[in-house]
Amino acid sequence: MSEQACRLPEGGRIDREQAFSFSFDGRQYPGFAGDTLASALLANGARLVGRSFKYHRPRGIYAAGIEEPNALFALKSGDRVIPNVRGTGVELHDGLVAASQNRWPSLRLDLMSVVGLFPKLFAAGFYYKTFMGPTRKAWLVYEHFIREAAGMGVAASKPDPAHYEKAEAFCDVLVVGAGPSGLMAALTVGRSGARVILVEDDYELGGSLLARQPGGQTDRWLTAMAAELDSMANVRIMKRTCVFGAYDNLVFGLVERINEHRSDPEPFAPWQRYWIVRARRVILATGMIERPIVFANNDLPGVMLASAGRTYLNRFAVRVGRRIAVFTNNNSAYGAAIELAAAGSDVTVIDSRREVDSGLVRAAGRARITLHQGHAVARANGGQRVRSVNVTTYKDSPSQPQGAGFKLRCDTLLVSGGWTPTLHLLSQQGPKPVYDDERAMFVAGKVPRGFLLAGGAAGDLGLRGGISSGERAGNAAAEQCGFAASSARIWALPELSADEPDLATEAMWEVPDSRGFGSAMKFVDIQNDVKSDDIGLAHREGYDSVELLKRYTTLGMATDQGKTANLNALAILAGLHRTDIKDVGTTMFRPPYRPVLLGALAGQSVNEHFRPTRRSPMHDWHERNGAVFAQTSLWVRPWYFPQPGESLREASIREAAAVRDRVGMVDVSSLGKIDVQGPDVAEFLNRVYVNNFDTLKPGNVRYGLMLRLDGIALDDGTTARISENDYFMTTTTVGVATVLTHLEYLLQTAWPDLDVQLTNVTSQWAAVAVAGPLSRNLLTKAIHDINFSNETLPFMGVAHGHLDGIPIRVGRLSFSGEMAYEVYAPAGHGEHMWQCIYDAGQVFGVVPYGTEALNILRTEKGHVAGPELDGRTSLLDLGMGRMASRKKPFVGGALLQREGLVDPARPQLVGLKPVHDGDEFRAGAILCEQGRHSGHGIGRVSSVAWSPELATQVGLGFVSGGKSRKGDVIDAVFPLRDEATAVRVVSPHFVDPKGERLRG
Repeated sequence: MSEQACRLPEGGRIDREQAFSFSFDGRQYPGFAGDTLASALLANGARLVGRSFKYHRPRGIYAAGIEEPNALFALKSGDRVIPNVRGTGVELHDGLVAASQNRWPSLRLDLMSVVGLFPKLFAAGFYYKTFMGPTRKAWLVYEHFIREAAGMGVAASKPDPAHYEKAEAFCDVLVVGAGPSGLMAALTVGRSGARVILVEDDYELGGSLLARQPGGQTDRWLTAMAAELDSMANVRIMKRTCVFGAYDNLVFGLVERINEHRSDPEPFAPWQRYWIVRARRVILATGMIERPIVFANNDLPGVMLASAGRTYLNRFAVRVGRRIAVFTNNNSAYGAAIELAAAGSDVTVIDSRREVDSGLVRAAGRARITLHQGHAVARANGGQRVRSVNVTTYKDSPSQPQGAGFKLRCDTLLVSGGWTPTLHLLSQQGPKPVYDDERAMFVAGKVPRGFLLAGGAAGDLGLRGGISSGERAGNAAAEQCGFAASSARIWALPELSADEPDLATEAMWEVPDSRGFGSAMKFVDIQNDVKSDDIGLAHREGYDSVELLKRYTTLGMATDQGKTANLNALAILAGLHRTDIKDVGTTMFRPPYRPVLLGALAGQSVNEHFRPTRRSPMHDWHERNGAVFAQTSLWVRPWYFPQPGESLREASIREAAAVRDRVGMVDVSSLGKIDVQGPDVAEFLNRVYVNNFDTLKPGNVRYGLMLRLDGIALDDGTTARISENDYFMTTTTVGVATVLTHLEYLLQTAWPDLDVQLTNVTSQWAAVAVAGPLSRNLLTKAIHDINFSNETLPFMGVAHGHLDGIPIRVGRLSFSGEMAYEVYAPAGHGEHMWQCIYDAGQVFGVVPYGTEALNILRTEKGHVAGPELDGRTSLLDLGMGRMASRKKPFVGGALLQREGLVDPARPQLVGLKPVHDGDEFRAGAILCEQGRHSGHGIGRVSSVAWSPELATQVGLGFVSGGKSRKGDVIDAVFPLRDEATAVRVVSPHFVDPKGERLRG
């Protein structure tokens, strides 16, 4: 092919002064600034650009906009590979690298196309029926090969080197679409003084005006409109931006393309920016999408929408063919036909209607266009491009073919089956469109509050009608936002020519098979290779609702979501049902309207930024003093503090032994902390916790456990009553968000009458637990205005004082089983508080200890933690049934009594010790009867630790029958390591079972 063989020597909206070079499948091509990848390929005569999803049939460029089903490419830029990108939306730039997809070994010779020779074997749902045997496990063999063959593009295997951003914006009126109606709506609202955001997916404003011949009256109007909008400080214009989702309360998701159109991307700019926009009103000026007509071989390269042929001609100066057939059932295709004829193409129009507007007939005659009225294209012929079409005549309606007709030679076939308003964003809010018989299209039915429609989206067909509806919508939106509507008509368009005739569409969905032309596949959904026959098969097999049809055939899925397929499919299904289209209904519309990169949604929340890394106020001290850290939920906590040459096991045993013998201190700043205030807190906590809290007096602390609504344990912790209406709740490190959500839900739904306020103050407080028989001595030395005697600060008491001038709160609590205290200080003073306590403890031999030693201590004591509160255990499973009050109801109390939860055979918490000295077992091991290691066993090991107190390993676990099996010997089996250890069921309280130590 010669260089840009299909590019006209002049015209278009491209910048011929900026020449670009790009590659497609390894071959270099020239293009210009202002091109899309699709227009540049067409300009260079490239018709074959991909292979179809299932049959691997040759496919060419079909459309010029967001509705493109075929031209999907893999774009490459350095280490980045982005699959399934519409070529019609890729702005050409120098050095662009594109590759075709879904073909092997090459685009022109795809061996998988042999599948297309057996369409009846690979009809809709064939995999459900074919890959069922001969054994039940056969699918595991088939699955690998099916998944290899499925899909279009191949996802990138390397990390995305680009970065993305998130942003938020607010406006009075959001205008979606910058075609003539959207521009008029934005200008009308902007002149009222309201804040406007005008969003356009394209890189130029104008919408359908860009498909008109450049340099005319509409261009002058467009230039004037854009200039005034650009001058308005209250109007933000966002080009290269797509509104992909409409959510509750007029919240919208947008993606703005920042860098992907640049040859040399700006180094600090994101690739894309994800916007969340909140608006008071939204005007949808999203236009219409042209739909095709279903006939045999309607997917060949060279078959495209009539609007696409006109766009490529006028916007990109690309003549899509020399001998062009135009197949239509409405007036809109005549503009494309006449303008292509004026550009030198030999054009023939095949119109299924017997009566056509006389003005169009005369205009076609003047353009030397051959016109066949009352005819239809029954079949396109060719291999890797259209070579000819078979034309048939009709009697009174397109459903009654007459004779074999004739063959027409052509290299391009433009199709127009009518237009459909783009109502996806509106329908994402729930209301489904309704079918309008007169205009043969689905239009908006119920319009949700806050939404307004303009132009094609509102069903206004002509240019003047669309602009007028934009003005009306703009005035209405401004008034609803409290701004004065424009009193005079804006841009009344006296210079524009009279309105074009309306579409005058005569509904036509599918051309029946005609005698003498043979049979061929007729595609309804071109992207997903869904044929008309597939719809018939689904109907015969009972998948005849639109939702079932979609899932059984894959119709309307993938990147275009059926933009060119859905209405024809509904019409064909209605014919099979022998009912009206409006009675068939439509499928649900869901975000996103077009594909969105996952990177854009993730923004900068990747790698180490995926979740916020939280460090305690004492983190720097721990780091300076040699701590080894571990991740606990979002928190980085000291795991252990090794001395030279110590392993994890040796260090944690030493730390735990020091707590038992002397005193230790551990950073517990990560504990969840919730400030609970209000006159109804006592009643609220009484309903939330299983035990009584209405009797808790100021200055005291109480341990509590709360259940989920279904009776399963949710979380445990302590709550201190600071004063009459002020309570301080602690939760587990991992549970604070879940607990806070649970409590807020109850207050907002179940008990809105309770006057209670909840505030997450986890980050406000630094906390250290001081534990061991010398803990009282240490704190007495460090803190001088608190009396730590049993009489003034008993177990489960709380007091306030100062530590070196720092205000502190001290609770006498124990998680280790030893005498212990939790000391809280404002987070900014956390490290100073820690240092003061550590310095005061030197004379007592204080040691800092980490989470591993903490686990040893709490396991020895039999305290439950995350491994036991894993979302599967009930109050009875944990051995805390006596804790539940019988005098009051509490959340989860009713469902706690379900038959399955009170079954005595349920696994219950027990202690476990190896039968033989020196043996060890693992957390996660399955507990089985001795010698019987098959199946799920009789329980599981939840926690294990080496006990310095007992000089053996101990563990907690759940065994069917629980404490009734005390003394029994069972096996802890770990199949992955082929291990089985004999363990004895004992009490879970290995150290100080009566609690004498912690009470001092």
